[in-house]
Amino acid sequence: MADREWLAERFEEIRGHLRAVAYRMLGSLNEADDAVQESWLRLSRADANDIENLGAWLTTVVARVCLDMLRSRTSRREDSLDARVSEPVAMQATAPNPEQEALLADSIGLALLVVLDRLTPAERLAYVLHDMFAVSFEEISEIVGRSPDAAWQLASRARRRVQGAETPSKTGLGEQRKIVNAFLNALRSGDFEGLVSVLDPDVVVHIDEAAARPGALREIRGAHNFAKGAITFAQFAHQVEPMLIDGTVGLAWTREAKLLRALAFSLKDGKISQVEIIADTARLEGLDLAVLND
Repeated sequence: MADREWLAERFEEIRGHLRAVAYRMLGSLNEADDAVQESWLRLSRADANDIENLGAWLTTVVARVCLDMLRSRTSRREDSLDARVSEPVAMQATAPNPEQEALLADSIGLALLVVLDRLTPAERLAYVLHDMFAVSFEEISEIVGRSPDAAWQLASRARRRVQGAETPSKTGLGEQRKIVNAFLNALRSGDFEGLVSVLDPDVVVHIDEAAARPGALREIRGAHNFAKGAITFAQFAHQVEPMLIDGTVGLAWTREAKLLRALAFSLKDGKISQVEIIADTARLEGLDLAVLND
């Protein structure tokens, strides 16, 4: 057997890579750490002398662990959705810890995590391993139990969904994004006047039942009225990111890769003229989401 101390040192050298793979697979820092720990347990039980490429072996192991976790999560999806819809509208959750915030701020982005969460486990694995970590389809095929061609198809299908190839025409997305980004920047900085400046004076805001506070209005009219309410949520704006919602630029409010709120906008003369705030679980699941390309 390989020396355990040497093996532990090699594992620590690879841990960061394994954590990155697991986080992109699972979208949860805690679950990613669990998957990495499980990969260490499996390594400690294996004969490392028979492992030719430790990094590749561990990547395969953590991918298998994540795939099992995703499949288990899918089977519990209904319970997860029930829990999500019952969350208080004021979003009382604490902010992510600094380590999690740093991880979320890297190249993957919140919007991509949300879209990845909508892929099947096999699609997500194929896309993450191939497109993000350059794992070959031959290696992926062994993990998912399909042919290399089938693994390629999984990644290709996932890529189309991530990039929004199936969404309506993207004409005018640049202008939409400019306006929505201005709204988000004003929200994040608590800039009341900045919010008002991107809203049509007669903006109409519709709030579904799941997003509204008990007894609160389901419709808000007027830029000042909406901005006044929106500014109170500035502390949560770090959890909000632009993305394509049914083919147009909107905002997704997320936590640990889960979509909690969607804001769909209608624009008129360079201003936001209508806002639809969606929190109902069934409606959120029915939205066509895609990542905005830079």
